[in-house]
Amino acid sequence: MSELESLRTFVSAARLGSFAGAARQLNLSPAMVGRRIQAMEARYQLKLIERTTRSQRLTDQGRQFLERAEAVIAAAQALDECGQTATLSGRIRLTAPTTLGVRWLPPIIARFTAENPGVIFELSLSDRRVDLVTEGFDLAVRVGELPSSSLVARRVGTYRFALVASPDFLSRNPAPTTPADLAQYRCILNLILVPRNRWVFVNAQGERSTVEVAGAIEVDNGEAQRRLAIDGAGIAYLPANLVEEDLAAGRLISLLPEWQLLSLPIHAVHPSRHLVPRRVSAFIQAVVDAFACPES
Repeated sequence: MSELESLRTFVSAARLGSFAGAARQLNLSPAMVGRRIQAMEARYQLKLIERTTRSQRLTDQGRQFLERAEAVIAAAQALDECGQTATLSGRIRLTAPTTLGVRWLPPIIARFTAENPGVIFELSLSDRRVDLVTEGFDLAVRVGELPSSSLVARRVGTYRFALVASPDFLSRNPAPTTPADLAQYRCILNLILVPRNRWVFVNAQGERSTVEVAGAIEVDNGEAQRRLAIDGAGIAYLPANLVEEDLAAGRLISLLPEWQLLSLPIHAVHPSRHLVPRRVSAFIQAVVDAFACPES
C-alpha cells in the first residue's frame, strides 16, 4: 500500500465524516479504512480522528494534517500529469441539476470521452445543492446565482426560460395578453425556483414585472412539468432548452413572446485548491465551448 493511498483514505474519511462513507467511495471495507488510518496515526504519532459508536470528528492535529494531506495529493497528481501533455486519464465525479444533466450534458460528455478515452465519468443528477467537498465531487455544474463560498466558479453559459402551454389548454382558455393576466390561470409551479410562485418578465423598454401565480400542481422536476404542460394541465415557465423540440413540433405554444423571461447564469464549480486536475479543467473548457459562453 502506498503512502498516497493512505492519505487519500484519510482525506475521504475526514471529508465524508465516516469510515463507511469513505469505504463506499474508495471501494474498500470500513475495516480496511480504519486500519489504514490507525496505521497513519501510529506512523506519525498523531491522533487524527476521535471516534465514538455514533460519530467521528477531526482532532486539531487532524485538521492540520488534512490540509497538508490534500496539498500532497494535489501535488502528486500534478507531477503525474507533467509528462502527459496529450493524454488525459482518470475519473471525474460530476454533479448537475436533473434537467440540465439530461438535456445538455450528455452530448458534451460523449464527445469528451470519445476524444479522451482514458477519462471515466461518474455523473450524479440531483436538484439539491450538493456539498462537493463532503461528498467527494470534482466538479458541479450549477444554475443560478451562487452564494459566497470558498469554491472556485467559472461562468459557462446562460439558462433561459420559456412560457408555454399546450394547444389543448389554449382551446379551453384564451391566451394571456399580458403577464398580469397569468394570475387568473392554472399554472404549473417549479419547486426548484425561489420563490416558486413569482414569475419574472421584462418588456421591450427593460422594465421588470413580477407576477404572482398559482396552480394546483407543484413539481420539482422539469421533465415532469414539461409532460404536464403537454397534457394540458396548465401554463408552465420552463427552461427553453427543455421545450424547444415541443415548440417546433407544435406540442407546446410559446406565450407572451414580446416579453423577455428570466435567465440565470450557469457555472462550473469545483473545490478551491491550487492544483486542478487537467482532465477537470479540460472538461470545464469543453462545457464553455459547447455553451458558447465567453468568460465572465
